[in-house]
Amino acid sequence: MALKWQGWVVGLVGLAGLLVFAPLGLYVWASSPARPAAATVPPPEVRVTDCRIDPASRRVLAAVEARGGQGSYVATVEFRDRRPSAADARTSRSLVRLPGLTPDTPPARTEAIGPVWPPATAPWCGVAEVVREGAPQK
Repeated sequence: MALKWQGWVVGLVGLAGLLVFAPLGLYVWASSPARPAAATVPPPEVRVTDCRIDPASRRVLAAVEARGGQGSYVATVEFRDRRPSAADARTSRSLVRLPGLTPDTPPARTEAIGPVWPPATAPWCGVAEVVREGAPQK
């Protein structure tokens, strides 16, 4: 008769252990740091290839080139009257869209149009930020 109840006791102890340790295991698993996705695509290499002032409109024009990456991106191009290290530099920004990039396609090229520029200063153009389209903003 003792053997008949021994099976029930083992089953109930196993069930009690599961009820106690399963939530603890789920808590530890849920509170662990997030892991990056295994197949993350690196952002494209985006650079300004030319920075000039349009003689007719006096606006700054920046030729932007992107290589690599996967998908569509939005790049922020920055226009300054001095190098970025200067604290008192005049700054303006423009957004350009780089659609349909793949690692195998040739570089995508577009042009960013900046503000009307004063005649006495030479502009500096550079890429300030690149964000994948549709990605959540921080």
